[in-house]
Amino acid sequence: MNIYSLKKIRCKSWIAGLILTGWAGLLASCSEEELSKESVITIDQVDYTPFDYWLERNYVAPYNIEFKYRYEDNESDMDYYVIPARYEAAIKLAHIVKYMCLESYDEVGGIEFTRAYFPKLIFAMGEWEYENNGTFILGTAEGGRKIFLAGTNYVEQYAKDADELNRYYLKTIHHEFTHIMNQTVNYSADFQLITGSGYVADKWSEPPYNDNYLPRGYITAYAQHSHEEDFAEMLSTYVCNSEQRWQRWLEMAGTEGARLIMAKFDIVNAYMIDNFGIDLVTLRTVVQRRQQDITMGRIDLDDLTK
Repeated sequence: MNIYSLKKIRCKSWIAGLILTGWAGLLASCSEEELSKESVITIDQVDYTPFDYWLERNYVAPYNIEFKYRYEDNESDMDYYVIPARYEAAIKLAHIVKYMCLESYDEVGGIEFTRAYFPKLIFAMGEWEYENNGTFILGTAEGGRKIFLAGTNYVEQYAKDADELNRYYLKTIHHEFTHIMNQTVNYSADFQLITGSGYVADKWSEPPYNDNYLPRGYITAYAQHSHEEDFAEMLSTYVCNSEQRWQRWLEMAGTEGARLIMAKFDIVNAYMIDNFGIDLVTLRTVVQRRQQDITMGRIDLDDLTK
């Protein structure tokens, strides 16, 4: 369906039950003239909500991005128990994503960059996707076209806390967007060689890997999963945290750990500058300013008039 449409179309079909024993006689007795010319399919038009019209103005028109918040089987992962996003929570999350992510990239790289590279579908679900190892999935990226965001129904309790907002939503978006950029333009193989023997896949959440990862040259525990996740964790962690916090992590990493982390950062930053014209230091400054606007309540997350 065209995402510019302001109506959704839902089709309902009714299939009459046929008695098997009379099927042959029915076929024999029916002629073309006796068949009804009225369709058994009816079309219902469902009016969009004020939020849908807001999304049309703020996502579709400027970016050609569809923000889905209604439950859809084909967009969900059937391996997990999921629930839909609440209407009010989805409104808040859509405002946050627009102000802190889309418009941050607009400000640094230009709206043409955001239009060209940001995925054309954001799908928000209400609950996290829980794994058997005690962790849960915050979001995923699919094929360069879709970002899936979980935990939408918790956004209201985290919207005033920068650390929680980053942990559960914003870092996830920057992380998944990094994967999408990597699918468009690959990064240097030199990156994966810096700590090439240290990746541990799914063991990253288990002892001893879930602790003391900084001295081993990883900015987060999850960065130990693979070089692809390491790259995305470097970018997303950097832009979502202040310079003071970044420097504190480098101190905790020690001389060798800090050297490894900064070697990775240099490659990530060069990748963004060379391929997309975006300097991560500038992007972080913009993200941090906009983050403060959100947490200080300067942005009305419920306004659907603009």
